[in-house]
Amino acid sequence: MNNKKHFTELIKTEAKRLGFLSCGISQAGFLEEEAPRLEKWLNKNMHGEMHYMANHFDKRLDPTKLVEGSKSVISLLLNYYPSKDQEDQTAPKISKYAYGTDYHFVIKDKLKHLLYHIQEEIGDVHGRAFVDSAPVLDKAWAAKSGLGWIGKHSNLLTQQVGSFYFIAELIIDLELEYDTPVTDHCGTCTACIDACPTKAITEPYVVDGSKCISYFTIELKESIPSDFKGQLDNWMFGCDVCQDVCPWNRFSKPHKEPLFNPKPELLSMTKKDWEEISEEVFKKVFKDSAVKRTKFSGLKRNIEFLKE
Repeated sequence: MNNKKHFTELIKTEAKRLGFLSCGISQAGFLEEEAPRLEKWLNKNMHGEMHYMANHFDKRLDPTKLVEGSKSVISLLLNYYPSKDQEDQTAPKISKYAYGTDYHFVIKDKLKHLLYHIQEEIGDVHGRAFVDSAPVLDKAWAAKSGLGWIGKHSNLLTQQVGSFYFIAELIIDLELEYDTPVTDHCGTCTACIDACPTKAITEPYVVDGSKCISYFTIELKESIPSDFKGQLDNWMFGCDVCQDVCPWNRFSKPHKEPLFNPKPELLSMTKKDWEEISEEVFKKVFKDSAVKRTKFSGLKRNIEFLKE
């Protein structure tokens, strides 16, 4: 067996052992197809107040500029689909990905283990781990490495498991065997486009980030524009509508990561509980949670916006 093949198998086996759903590998280099797409999206101001999206344009498109000497992009998927949802159907909603411990912590830890394993088994390998907090086009790399295709809602989709998973990367200076992209299976379906409460999916495969409910409830630091009153579909943090209606997500299976399990009180809180939430309760329910990103004041703002 040649070294490349052996190293590739070793990495994929360890990724599986660490609980990742799947692992695909691409050759590090310039993302030619993504460049005009990203430029057009930025020029149309679809990133709204997310100014960081316009930073590091060249690094975002070429990981060799981000990680010195990089040769391979290892893309990994980690399932977060919960076994239970919020109990009160009238309560303000939280995106499923934020039910448990902040995924950044959980995934970074797994990636560190994976890199350590690679160094221990293979030798002098250098690289960096990324979990959506750096200029890396996660979905493009995952699609390039055959883990799925980018759907009309701009999320990565996989026939076997849908789209309720996180994407992360390990970019390393080791040549490996590379995977090939899969075909698009959205067909003529427009379920996500039709269901988007704010019409943020402006055309198939293009999402205007500045109209997305997740943007309003997480990224936007100012007041939510009054034009969107009554359009947030009761979401107070994030939004899962385009994923919930996607036919491929009927294949989603609950995750097996204990750290992603929500605190019981999060699921049992009623509409009244949320409307009267105190900072103390916020800190308790969302200890180590991604929801802390919006801060107590941000969550209160969102809940008030839904109320009026």
